[in-house]
Amino acid sequence: MNFSQWLGFIVIAVSLHILWQIRQLLSLFLAAVVIANGLNHLVKWFQDKGIRRSYGVFLSTGILLATIAGFFWVIVPPFTNQFPELIKLVSQGIEQLIISLRKFISKLDPEWIIDFPNTQELTQQLRPLVNQIAGQGLSVFYNTLAIPLSLLLLLALTLMLLTNPKPYRQGFIRLFPSFYRKKIDNILCQCDEALQGWLICVLFDILVIALLSFLGLLILGIPLALSQAMLAGSLAFIPNIGFVLSVVPPVAIALLESPWKSIIVIILYISIHQIQIHFLDSLVIRKKTSLLPAFILLSQLFFTIIFGILGFFLALPLAVVSKVWLKEILVADILDLWQDKP
Repeated sequence: MNFSQWLGFIVIAVSLHILWQIRQLLSLFLAAVVIANGLNHLVKWFQDKGIRRSYGVFLSTGILLATIAGFFWVIVPPFTNQFPELIKLVSQGIEQLIISLRKFISKLDPEWIIDFPNTQELTQQLRPLVNQIAGQGLSVFYNTLAIPLSLLLLLALTLMLLTNPKPYRQGFIRLFPSFYRKKIDNILCQCDEALQGWLICVLFDILVIALLSFLGLLILGIPLALSQAMLAGSLAFIPNIGFVLSVVPPVAIALLESPWKSIIVIILYISIHQIQIHFLDSLVIRKKTSLLPAFILLSQLFFTIIFGILGFFLALPLAVVSKVWLKEILVADILDLWQDKP
């Protein structure tokens, strides 16, 4: 390689090192990009109605803040009132499950019950973990103080990107060679379309899953149906893991009344999950951006390792964007053109 190629390689390596050092700030910026992308479609809708962009940004931001405030004002209070009782019932249900398993194992072979732990033994095994978490209380306190500052920074970045996104877009495109900038602009358009489809799908899934869960639990007579339905709707934002976590509370509570009712609850949640996968997503998104389940799971692990807890929540939109970049650059421009030399 000549001097310019070595210089370019060194610049890229140093840039990657800097990005790795500021990856937490980068995760906030990516979150701001995702939020600004969603609000930008609302701003464009206002512009189509003849409203200036500055007013559209103001209205879109106001709608977002009003929605968040309404959520904490209308929905959070009943949820917080029911949440302590929910935790109590779930713990009682888990204890009842352990007792039932011990009775079942004792019927199969009484000697196996010696090796199966009871509730007290499980508590003793989990006590070191609880003490370790409690010992980190000071660090959690400091992290909690940083949350408002992070939210303010996220809001500021979102407004900056939303008010005038064109310079940021052009500046990002100019980071690439001149012959490739048209291709990058096309990739950004595809990413915008994919993120729009993902956002519509997620919002629709949250509303429908929360409603179906509430109606199903209400019909079955499961206590605290509102809290559990809200939990299921919120966890719909997280693929795979969210569904598993949302099933645990209602099954544990139903187990206190009848084992058969817990089985019915499992069937209910599986049915809702299948409706989400095979009906809701295909109905809402016209050009569905399909992601393989293994790719989604690996992206959750990958972005969580890189960006922490925020990366876990941003895993799906980042996976949607990553698929577009991999398809257009790695597959289309490198692998598809890679031929054996004669």
